[in-house]
Amino acid sequence: MYKHFFKRFFDLLFSLLGAILLSWLFVILIVMIKIDSRGPVFFKQKRVGIHKKHFNILKFRTMRIDTPKDTPTHLLKDPEQYITKVGKFLRKTSLDELPQIFNIIKGDMAIVGPRPALWNQYDLIEERDKYGANDVLPGLTGWAQVNGRDELEIPVKAALDGEYVRKMGLFMDIKCIFRTFLSVARQDGVVEGGTGAMNRDK
Repeated sequence: MYKHFFKRFFDLLFSLLGAILLSWLFVILIVMIKIDSRGPVFFKQKRVGIHKKHFNILKFRTMRIDTPKDTPTHLLKDPEQYITKVGKFLRKTSLDELPQIFNIIKGDMAIVGPRPALWNQYDLIEERDKYGANDVLPGLTGWAQVNGRDELEIPVKAALDGEYVRKMGLFMDIKCIFRTFLSVARQDGVVEGGTGAMNRDK
């Protein structure tokens, strides 16, 4: 029952509440982005949603407007050259993800679920098919996010997404959210320009 009605109810309730309570922060970040660089405040990108249907994810823009489109950051040559000054701050604090509150309200995403893949990340999409991870709503945060984030290799990331699908429930979501706050505070797993960089000797 939680996987359907109650999960959606909680997602809608807390995302609406978050949008209201954080409206002051949205205003400050919008002003910072506009002062820092040319271009729109928000950034839309085609991502893979539930049942592999595409939707446009919403983020605060963190890169220059001349950045190659639909290219994952880790595939860019010297991605640092494209990231704006404010963008570096937004990425380190994960505040660039805040506008996804509106994706949650719309029903494209959940608060917790597998992070939505880019439409052309075919290897990740295919790997997630093995675990049924493409058949749930993607999330603002997820089990893979709090267990390595950008450092994870694709098979490991997909397996963790599958683990979330198997264990999905209220307790699992609370655990993910709690660990997300810890990861953001410590800036765990953020690897600009790389993926699969986890040191296995750790």
